Amino acid sequence: MIKDYYFITDAALSRAGIMNDVSLAVKCGVGVIQYRAKNSSTRFLFEEASQLRKICHGAKLIINDRIDIALAAAADGVHIGADDMPVASARRLLGKDKIIGVTVHNEEEAREAARLGADYLGISPIFATLTKKDAGRACGTQMLRKIKSFSKLPLVAIGGINFENAREVISAGADALCAISAVAASSDPAGAIRQFQKLFQKGGRS
Repeated sequence: MIKDYYFITDAALSRAGIMNDVSLAVKCGVGVIQYRAKNSSTRFLFEEASQLRKICHGAKLIINDRIDIALAAAADGVHIGADDMPVASARRLLGKDKIIGVTVHNEEEAREAARLGADYLGISPIFATLTKKDAGRACGTQMLRKIKSFSKLPLVAIGGINFENAREVISAGADALCAISAVAASSDPAGAIRQFQKLFQKGGRS
């Protein structure tokens, strides 16, 4: 995973719809798109994921939680959390070539996810966030630094990130970051994405 903005869909925040948002993200060169749509029917998830698969030319399509949807829509992988299917079981179903990202909140979870075969770790939430109600207590950039000190896996920072604190997150070792509200709710999502991308090009420096 290259150092870049990591895009997660959010239909509730989007001004122009997630298809338009994802299309813009792909045009900006975003390498990973995570499709997240909580409380939607299986049929709806499949149809929307299938549409996104067609849009994601050159970008990896990751499905949040739902391994069945990832398989049915021929996505590139899944992102799972503590309450989802265990990593080892997900790997058996998906095979060795699919991407598995795992949300972790501390060092113990990070080590266990890596041991079980995760391809990248989502460290969450870095800061307090209202975007994901069950995100849990913020772990801060200090936890990101700790996990970076021993993990060889790419680290994606998620939760409460904005333009004001993104440099701190990158400096702490994030290989990618997601700032859902700052992008999805923006009047210029593409411009917001490019702003975050420039921070990686500068190594987090102002």
